[in-house]
Amino acid sequence: MDDNELEVLLKDLESDLVERKASLSDAARIREAICAYANDLPNHRKPGVIFIGANNDGSCSGIEVTDELLLRLSNMRDDGAIQPFPSMIVEKRELNECQIAVLIVKPSRAPPVRFNGVTWIRVGPRRARATPEEELILAERRRSKDLPFDLQPLPSAMIEDLDLDLFEREYLPLAVDPGVLEQGYLNVENQLRALRFLSPDGYPTVLGVIVLGRDPLQYIPGAYIQFLRFEGDSLTAPIRDRKEIDGPLLELLRRLDDVLEAHNTVSTSITSGPIEIPHPEYPLPALQQLTRNAILHRTYKGTNAPVRIYWFSDRVEIYSPGGPYGQVTKENFGKPGVTDYRNPHLAESMKVLGYVQRFGLGIQIAREQLAKNGNPDPEFTIETTNVLVTIRRHS
Repeated sequence: MDDNELEVLLKDLESDLVERKASLSDAARIREAICAYANDLPNHRKPGVIFIGANNDGSCSGIEVTDELLLRLSNMRDDGAIQPFPSMIVEKRELNECQIAVLIVKPSRAPPVRFNGVTWIRVGPRRARATPEEELILAERRRSKDLPFDLQPLPSAMIEDLDLDLFEREYLPLAVDPGVLEQGYLNVENQLRALRFLSPDGYPTVLGVIVLGRDPLQYIPGAYIQFLRFEGDSLTAPIRDRKEIDGPLLELLRRLDDVLEAHNTVSTSITSGPIEIPHPEYPLPALQQLTRNAILHRTYKGTNAPVRIYWFSDRVEIYSPGGPYGQVTKENFGKPGVTDYRNPHLAESMKVLGYVQRFGLGIQIAREQLAKNGNPDPEFTIETTNVLVTIRRHS
């Protein structure tokens, strides 16, 4: 939007596509507004605009729009509190001789969008929590055209292919605010639709099968991990252990953690005092971050290849099908602040389940953990069709 368009919106006190905030003092309200504009319940099909630095009457509040303020606004996109990721732009503008931070939110292609498990909508001039009926309206807007692969329907699958007990016992209480659940939150089939595990037509989505599938490999042949432990440092060395880790996402991640921990030898060293300090070959958090990254960022489309973890005597290699995606390139791969999501809704599910704490920091966390443990920096080999991460033992 150019300055003229924004100045018109800033002065339009009747528009339900505009919110004004004098400052960033109530960040939660701003997140609710982002969520509401992303949901676009009135179906305007136009962006919503939030002005930070403007009073309710459109006048200037006089705040200083600093880089720190703009960064805090930008972080609202991918800190995990709003799911799935909203599409938004944050800019500093001078409108009517006033410094203003402008946040432009585009309608989501995959509503409903939630902030801390609550779906917020715009009802005329105010924000409100969506009713179950309104959530269903939002869920039914999704169609397969132009959706990410993880939301594509699988017409050969049926709802019976999803583990509904796992959904109600493990996933639903983490994904939806308890207060919303207590109010009688939809029936199971519509809950699955609202959380993107079923398409509007009632078919399980790729996401639904990966997260809840009783047998994900029946529909997504590459949705597993091949683990090999070698006695030596080459592929020709004898194999000590071999595992194929599959199942619904939560089971797969738990089993993977068990395997990583079981194979990670821990030695102890004694300091100047009588205290034994454990010293693993590899810091477990680094192994977890990099293997989870492989599961999250890999391609599930058009390949039967699994994530491969090859554990040698001197290193661990993690192979992820699919090269860099979106704004991530071979040149900027792994640099702070550079991230994109081939499977944005799988990212949401991993966040819900507690296996992603904050988006875009996995490699940075792994690097810090490796350095603390005395391991070299991870090595990345980036190809068009796969990514290899090599983690070497500490010396």
